[in-house]
Amino acid sequence: MQEQSHRAINTRSTAAGALALRGIDPLLRSALEAEAARLGLSLNATVLHILRSALGLTEIAGVHHDLDALAGTWSRAEAEEFTRAIQHFEEVDPSMWTPDPGSS
Repeated sequence: MQEQSHRAINTRSTAAGALALRGIDPLLRSALEAEAARLGLSLNATVLHILRSALGLTEIAGVHHDLDALAGTWSRAEAEEFTRAIQHFEEVDPSMWTPDPGSS
């Protein structure tokens, strides 16, 4: 006869679960916090991101985050200055769109 286990097993399924990590040394915590700041994510979201990436469970294939730190970093004044600087690119030179007489 098989011996029954006395351990409790949770059979309830949940959409999201909690997991406590122990033994995180100061160097690892510092690295996680730096990565969270770089990605602009919470510490929890960063750990989940790293775990998913390491296990090949990335949410959306082909999404890159290498420029995320630069997105939205301009002040309103800097954005307006940039818009003024590139304004001349909005102008169309009609002579560039007329057929060249020797090309027909």
